[in-house]
Amino acid sequence: MKRLSTSPVVKALALAALTAFVCRAQNDGSLLITHAHQTPTGMALAWSDAGSNVAYTVQTREGLGDGLWLLPPSPHPWPVAETAWIEAAPSAAPARFYRVLAVPAAQRGKVLSSQTNTVWSAGFLSFLFAQAGVPVTPQYDVATYRLVYETIDPLGARTLASAAVAIPVSAGKTWPLLSYQHGTLTRTNDAPSNMSLSGEFAIGLALASVGYASVLPDYLGLGSSPGLHPYHHARSEATACVDALRATRALCATNGYALNGQLFLCGYSQGGHATMALHRELERYHTNEFTITASAPMAGAYDLSGVTAEHMLAGGAQPNPYYFAYLLAAYQQVYRLTPTLGDLLKPPYNTTLPPLMNGNASGGQINAAMPADPLLILKPELLADFRTNPNHILRQALRDNDLLTWTPQRPMRLYHCAGDQDVIKANSLAAQASFQNRGVIVPLIDPLPTGDHGDCATPSLLLAKAWFDSLKQ
Repeated sequence: MKRLSTSPVVKALALAALTAFVCRAQNDGSLLITHAHQTPTGMALAWSDAGSNVAYTVQTREGLGDGLWLLPPSPHPWPVAETAWIEAAPSAAPARFYRVLAVPAAQRGKVLSSQTNTVWSAGFLSFLFAQAGVPVTPQYDVATYRLVYETIDPLGARTLASAAVAIPVSAGKTWPLLSYQHGTLTRTNDAPSNMSLSGEFAIGLALASVGYASVLPDYLGLGSSPGLHPYHHARSEATACVDALRATRALCATNGYALNGQLFLCGYSQGGHATMALHRELERYHTNEFTITASAPMAGAYDLSGVTAEHMLAGGAQPNPYYFAYLLAAYQQVYRLTPTLGDLLKPPYNTTLPPLMNGNASGGQINAAMPADPLLILKPELLADFRTNPNHILRQALRDNDLLTWTPQRPMRLYHCAGDQDVIKANSLAAQASFQNRGVIVPLIDPLPTGDHGDCATPSLLLAKAWFDSLKQ
């Protein structure tokens, strides 16, 4: 299948490595590979300087066929500021291609604006929580802010994102920092930074009211961030959240809120996937800035290419088929699977579904436009290839966003209910088994075995909060 060219904001130079043979192809005259050789850990590259305010992303593609351009493992944070790069692990592929992308550099975590929302009194929060049946007793007033900050997009280029911040108010106190990653949202205006009490912003209020300086990142493409949200794209989920933590620390310093150095991470559903991606990103690249106290990924699709894909391929109705359409639209944007999203879909979905992926349609509206078995939106020949071809482009994209092949160093607990049919519990079992094989025991707690995806959220959050409370200083 023909793939779209690189975004016009990116200057690219491709390097193709075929066993011992290396050939260079310059695309736009702005970059030149100056050095390339194999090392025991993989390829080492160096290139010319593309100018000021530029960063670089290295991508690889396996083989000569329809491989996707992906970020390879590297000890370098992504993107790199230097004009050199070393691969973290050698490729087992007989042929591998490399390219360097020069992108606008970001001042990651820079606060672009911070808007004071209001101060919620502990008494008023007690009333709200009692009305909603939330078993939390507020101890502090809570100040809330809407934060816009600089971060990077899936190619590493400068962009912006937004977040809600909720901070307890009490003189002389220091607070642990907590990042809460929200679940699936398709409407831009439902993001936490819009501070609707009917959404997950209320979770941030509750956590702040008992002593956590809480940040709720919107992710890319939601809130103030432009473009389509890159749904379940692990690396950009993580980088948007890392930079939200940086921006929140800056906001606290500016406004006189003292932090105590502890850091807690939690999130449910897509937020579970984002929380695990954030934990991985912090431990791989940012231990000089952050030390995780504890993380609680809940009900996340950590094994997208494995148990999640096989569950879907088994056929039958799904509780929320829109998840698949949303994932397909996001991966089309990030990986350029085909020239357009419609090229993946059979009639009538090739014309009816793409207009719904504009940030204005709810999950329910997208569900209403889909068959109960979401795979039936795909072209028959593409679906047949997806079923049988382990290197199908969609399988490659799913594998790129799995979260199993790493080793958590800081405390983690998983939460997942056996009755969940939206994100099956086998995802958490696969993560737990993978970590155990790497020598790390990660507990998996089932708060409500008969609970479905929605039923499991509140008891999971309460158990995670209880664990965090036992560690909080």
